[in-house]
Amino acid sequence: MFGRREPVPFAFVAEADRFRSNVTPPPRERLSAGQMAGRWLMGLTIMAGLVGSLVIGTPALSPDHSAQQPQQSQASESR
Repeated sequence: MFGRREPVPFAFVAEADRFRSNVTPPPRERLSAGQMAGRWLMGLTIMAGLVGSLVIGTPALSPDHSAQQPQQSQASESR
């Protein structure tokens, strides 16, 4: 009927290829220097936060060698 192999429930979907728009969207607006600097600063802040959390969190991921020794509280040491 429409020259397609798969069944299409609505005729307007089958003939949608005919109604392509020839209107081009307007060109994208160029970023100002302040907007560009703000994006760079935001990216650097996010990257610094990720690197900082990695540096601070790395010692917590290393195996703890002091766990083999018996733990004593400070109250028991002051006797």
